[in-house]
Amino acid sequence: MFTQSSPLIKKLLVGNRNWEWIPILVARVSLGLFFSVSGYNKLFVPERHADLINLMKEIGVPFHEFMAIFLASVEFFGGLLLIVGLFSTIVAIVLIIVMIVAITTVEIEQVIPKDIGPLDWLSWFIYLPQVLYIILFVWLITTGPGRFSLDYLIADKLGINNHN
Repeated sequence: MFTQSSPLIKKLLVGNRNWEWIPILVARVSLGLFFSVSGYNKLFVPERHADLINLMKEIGVPFHEFMAIFLASVEFFGGLLLIVGLFSTIVAIVLIIVMIVAITTVEIEQVIPKDIGPLDWLSWFIYLPQVLYIILFVWLITTGPGRFSLDYLIADKLGINNHN
């Protein structure tokens, strides 16, 4: 029934790259929606904007009012760019940096309990949503934004698309 050349065995062991565009599209658009909505709220909803400014002031960010607008703009416009798949790698790198800053300035101090063992600490750390976002961004950087993206169309027009 199962032989070395069985298509079923191959799909079970190494997957099927023909359908890879679906999770790439879903991940890219989902991340884009998340960050664009988050950035929108921080930019245009007064209470959320005030909360962000207060948080930045609390954790000692210099120029907290400017940095709040800058961060919210990066999230909002970066999210929109991810949705359409334009400059996806650059946006992913920038948002990875934003997530690293969020983890080191807020999440580790305010979310992960103090005085826990290293395995418990690692469990809490990996559970942070920002860590998952970083993993997804790294995956998108390595796979590319997928065939349903403006980046793909531009690469095709320039003759540099690898058609994966």
